[in-house]
This record gives sequence, C-alpha cells and structure tokens, in this order.
Amino acid sequence: MIKKKIKALGGAMLLLSSAFILADATADDDVFQDSGSWLQVVGEGSLKTIDPSLEKGRIWVEGQSRFDNDWNHWYQGMVRAAVGYSLSDRATVWAGYTWLPTQNLGKSYVSQQDVWPAFRYVMPTRLGTLSFRTMVESNFLQGSEVRVRPRQMIRFMHPLQAEPRLSLIAWDEFFVRLNSTPYGGQSGFDQNRAFAGLGWSFNNNIRAEAGYMNQYLDDATHTNNTMRNLIMGSVFINF
Repeated sequence: MIKKKIKALGGAMLLLSSAFILADATADDDVFQDSGSWLQVVGEGSLKTIDPSLEKGRIWVEGQSRFDNDWNHWYQGMVRAAVGYSLSDRATVWAGYTWLPTQNLGKSYVSQQDVWPAFRYVMPTRLGTLSFRTMVESNFLQGSEVRVRPRQMIRFMHPLQAEPRLSLIAWDEFFVRLNSTPYGGQSGFDQNRAFAGLGWSFNNNIRAEAGYMNQYLDDATHTNNTMRNLIMGSVFINF
C-alpha cells in the first residue's frame, strides 16, 4: 500500500510541476493567447537491421505538422533525422539535422535548417522512467546568420499498475538563445514547452501518446510573448 501511494505521489508531483509552469505563464496579461495542435510520428531503431556489426548504431527519423490560429492555419512542419551511438543501454549520443518550413500568419515563408549534437540518458526508477535529452542546435536562419540554441528536456513516464499498457506522461523542455542575431532575436530565454497526457503501448514496438502541451514563446526583443494551448498527438515506432 505504501509503495502504491509513493508511486501515485510521484506522478502527481510531476504533473503538478507542469501545472505551475503553465500558471506562471498565464499570469502575464500581455501574453498573446492562441490554440492549435501538433501531430508527430517518431521512428527509432538499431542499425543492426542493416548489419549485425552495427548493433550499437542508432537511427532516428521524425516528422511533425503544426497548426495554430485556433486550428485554422497550418503554420509549420518539421522533418528531423539523426544517427546515434549507444554508449550503454541507458546513454546515447546523436548527430542530426532538422528542416523547419514555417509560414506564420502575415509573415514571409521561412525555411530554417538546423544541425545539432544531442545526448539522451534514460533512468528507470521505482516510480517510472525518467529521461533527459540535451540538444545544442545551430539554427541556420536568413543568409549566413546562425543562432546557437541549447534545449533541455526532462521527461517522466509512469505506467499504471492496474493497466501497465497505460501510462501517465509529463515532460518539460526549455530553450535558450546563446547569441543575438538580427532575425533570431536577442540572447536569453527563447521558449518553454510543458506537456501532460497519457500514453498507450500497443506492443513493444508501437506506442501512442496524447495530451495537452503549453508552448510559451518569447519574441525577438523579449517584449511580446505568445502562449499556445495545444493538443498534441504522437506515435512512436521502435524497430
């Protein structure tokens, strides 16, 4: 009974911490509010399917489609690809590329490209699985302009004892601009993303997740901010 209470408390604390982040963002009356949705499909697997000697090699492919303006406008897509190497059963290093076509309302079309290294660490606990992902993006913007933007994600997944295929999921990801650029904005805080939802594992290879994501963005001059209230749906495929 005590263990059950500890597990429930751990999951509740993580979800509550996300709620505090959202409440802090909402407290600013000058924030522009918007609603929309993000949809994503993520595939990850071992390169041993190509050659058994590449067992520690990893591949990561991802696609996203993003809608804003109360679901009335497609404003952004994302294609991400990376190769990685498993340092252990918990730690993986990555090198990747991202293409981010963007068409914001009232603005010109932008085709941003990013290259980045990343490190991911997965830590099983009695309460569930904690994972940490650190990425350092080089965002190629207009012309030769390059913005360096580290981002840190902390994620928690807690399978329910009554139905292990169903999990409580909470994560937060924080972005910072290391340098000031004419198009990419002044250095400092860039954005925060906080998610709370549920996941369902169909089997060892396919998992679906759905929930609420709050995206809080700072503008280029740190004067006008946007908060998007998003429904996020994801499918994860392991191979």
